[in-house]
Amino acid sequence: MDFLKRWLQERSDSNDYRRLFPVERSADGRISEAGKTGAPILDFSSNDYLALSTHPAMIAAGQAALTRYGTGVGAARLMSGDLMLFHELEEAVADLKSREAALVFGSGYMANIGAIPALAGRGDIIFSDRLNHASIHDGCRLSGAKLVRFRHNDPDHLEDCLRDKRGSNQALIVVESLYSMDGDRCPLADIVRLKNRHGCLLMVDEAHATGIFGNKGGGLIQAEGLEDEVEIAMGTFGKALGSYGAYIAGSETLKNFLINRARSFIYATGLPPAVIAASLKAVELLAGEPERRKELCDNAAYFKNALVAAGLPGKPGPSQIVPVMVGDSRLAVKIAAELRANSIFVTPVRPPTVPEGTARLRFSVTLHQSRRELADTAALLMEISNKLSVPVSFPAE
Repeated sequence: MDFLKRWLQERSDSNDYRRLFPVERSADGRISEAGKTGAPILDFSSNDYLALSTHPAMIAAGQAALTRYGTGVGAARLMSGDLMLFHELEEAVADLKSREAALVFGSGYMANIGAIPALAGRGDIIFSDRLNHASIHDGCRLSGAKLVRFRHNDPDHLEDCLRDKRGSNQALIVVESLYSMDGDRCPLADIVRLKNRHGCLLMVDEAHATGIFGNKGGGLIQAEGLEDEVEIAMGTFGKALGSYGAYIAGSETLKNFLINRARSFIYATGLPPAVIAASLKAVELLAGEPERRKELCDNAAYFKNALVAAGLPGKPGPSQIVPVMVGDSRLAVKIAAELRANSIFVTPVRPPTVPEGTARLRFSVTLHQSRRELADTAALLMEISNKLSVPVSFPAE
């Protein structure tokens, strides 16, 4: 087992060693270090963008399902775990995404490592954005298909790759609509144009866009009016929707195909009923409380403007995810520690999650944060950066 210790020591020496940070979480979204007293910590690392995880209606829906159905479904859905509640949620998601059908998976990771190998295999080819989530990369590897990674958000490079390597077999393009570490948007219309020109399927991961963008909260595919152009739309319930799990939305044929082919669906126990009921309530709340989406986007703009006013150089991005580039992992950890000492929790994101030399602090704006807190955090970040003589900036375009 010495090789494990050596590997961990190498991670520690490069300041890329990861540690768990047990916390207690309160109803207002603040956290505190488990077992310790002190001031509550403002959480900028949560993806609970719309603060739905503590919404009374969400809690009540989960409690009612817990009382009615118990703690678990006891089996995979293809065995005896297929509650009608799953189908109600899938119908609601299909309506949210303006698609024929949807299929619920255990998590976003399980959706990606299940759907991608189901759709492409040996002899096929996948074109994947270089900054796609790890679950997408793992799904591509599991598929056994040839993998071509194109430069991030670069349709011209994708077109070159398609022209040179497309071949005649099945081809799948996989992108995210909103990238979780850079907070930037995919040029979806350009990607759609290319997939049509070269006869490919298109899969779009909307994990960080679902619930926030679009006239119904259906994501950036919806916001850009491209629902009929994207064959496979993936999204999660564990971020803006405040629950857990994920879905694939598309045609009824796609749903039936995945039920029979996606191993992470076939061989996985169904999600607990309380989780499904909370997710269903979250989808309902998107329609019933649309002001949450607007408030979040307004607050994100306010925070980015506060950073600019405090002296952060560069141009802010287009979403509620606000990365602040540091570059060096050690310095990112140092700034994060200073922020935590001042009751601000923001995770230093380091390789291999992001490319070497691009360590950053990833700020997630949520409705748990007030505008006063957003302004104070922006000022504090720049104060710490100046004190430590560490240059920080928005990501380069």
